[in-house]
Amino acid sequence: MAPDGRAVGTDIDEIKLEMARAEAINNRVMNVEFQLADAAGDSFDREFDAVYVRFLLTHLPEPEETLRAIWKSVRTGGVLIVEDIDFSGSFCYPPNPAYERYCELYTRSALKRGVDPNIGPRLPGMLAAAGCERVDMNVVQPAGIDGEAKVVTPLTMENIVDSVLAEGLSDEAELDRLIDELYAFARQPGSVLSIPRVVQAWGYRPA
Repeated sequence: MAPDGRAVGTDIDEIKLEMARAEAINNRVMNVEFQLADAAGDSFDREFDAVYVRFLLTHLPEPEETLRAIWKSVRTGGVLIVEDIDFSGSFCYPPNPAYERYCELYTRSALKRGVDPNIGPRLPGMLAAAGCERVDMNVVQPAGIDGEAKVVTPLTMENIVDSVLAEGLSDEAELDRLIDELYAFARQPGSVLSIPRVVQAWGYRPA
């Protein structure tokens, strides 16, 4: 962000917004504001040179509709950037039954809720359908043998417990065991854990 530019961050969770405001203040970033807003339903009274949508569309039952609504906030000549997951690209090494079960439960619970855990490859086509030109893409995938990348998997398993139980895909005993096994696998020297493959796609509003 240029020194004379401004940014607006949005979320539907006021707690996350308060955390973001505090972090901005702690880092002396003063040209950013945070607003409580629903990307699918709320509209802005201004347009932006760049709009960045990260890890949102995979959670929505009608992502194309939301992307079209967001598109309206992009200024002529501006860029719309979307980044989201392709869960089918997740991997670990060596093979681990708990990890395979975690991937199955994440995918099945998402599909039963009517959302797409593998939406990443769809993003370029969605941008083009929304009206973008000069659409392009990139793929990244953080993985590690140490550090934060390794604990994302057990943390995610903890965070989807309620969804998995609500869909009747498992029980508390199995989920507790899976979480323990995933943390143990993350601590195992030499083991490799990845987060899902991430597709980054972008396109421009025609001048």
